[in-house]
Amino acid sequence: MVGEKILFPLLALALLSVCRLGFVDAATSLQPPMKLVWHYYKIHNSCDDAEVYIRHQVKLLWDKDKSITPKLLRLLYSDCFVNGCDASILLDGPKSEKTAPQNRGLGAFVAIDKIKTVMEKRCPGVVSCADILNLATRDAVHLAGAPSYPVFTGRMDGMTSSAASVDLPSPSISWEQALAYFKSRGLDVLDLGTLLGAHSVGRTHCSYVLDRLYNFNGTRKPNPRMDASFVTEMRKLCPKRLKKGQADPLVFLDPESGSNYKLTGSYYSRVQSHKAVLEVDQQLLFGNDTAQITEEFAAGFEDFRKSFALSMSRMGNIKVLTGNQGEIRRSCRFTNKDNPNK
Repeated sequence: MVGEKILFPLLALALLSVCRLGFVDAATSLQPPMKLVWHYYKIHNSCDDAEVYIRHQVKLLWDKDKSITPKLLRLLYSDCFVNGCDASILLDGPKSEKTAPQNRGLGAFVAIDKIKTVMEKRCPGVVSCADILNLATRDAVHLAGAPSYPVFTGRMDGMTSSAASVDLPSPSISWEQALAYFKSRGLDVLDLGTLLGAHSVGRTHCSYVLDRLYNFNGTRKPNPRMDASFVTEMRKLCPKRLKKGQADPLVFLDPESGSNYKLTGSYYSRVQSHKAVLEVDQQLLFGNDTAQITEEFAAGFEDFRKSFALSMSRMGNIKVLTGNQGEIRRSCRFTNKDNPNK
């Protein structure tokens, strides 16, 4: 079977981590994608070096701005968790997914445009925007310290995008709600505990944490589970009220990673120390399974790296389109029908 050579070692790594945690259900759910192919563009002789071209462009972008890693991570998450990994998040339009309030602050659109321009020059009309987004994210997180994981390819691009379909959860939801959301997308508790580790890179707006700092659950006090010194530190970065005209400040999700934008194990140790920035991260301690995952990854960064690679690969397979279910867009911002430059 195509892809067995790469899939089986990763499966073994996943099973090692899963069995140590006791999550047998997660292990048995690991199945190779039925619709996608390992090195699709090589096999179909359509664009042999597609992945090489994309990797090179990502390296150029990363050398200039390492924040490209969290930007691509969030962009892929916002795409895959809404309508599936169909690049619908990239479509322009007054009522498109990218205009939804939940997607405020998304970046990396220009980066994807640059990569797509290169691919259209090299292999016109061949490489989908959905595959570009998945491959580029894989290469960016690898540069940030994650193992390179398998991205099976052959996705088609979706031809619709609607802000009304965006139901991404708030960062303040409970871990039970987050787990239910992940399960509805075919993922499990290990994927949840693992993919939240992406918060070791990137930033968030203060508006998402003000309630934790000043009025948790309407008490007019900070969240009592937060470390007191961390509350003081965060209040300096996120004032209760902004000055007139002041933009919503940004804070690093993992200050120990900060502007280095490197995946580290400090995210999980900070959760254990009650120094998580987001409520959904801190609540990892409140579920038996997620608390166990947090303990495992805080103690062993390599376990997290292996699990992260597998969960990213699984996320990239959510509700993909293949064959005549979609199209290969000439521009990632427009369907071929609506492309003003056709």
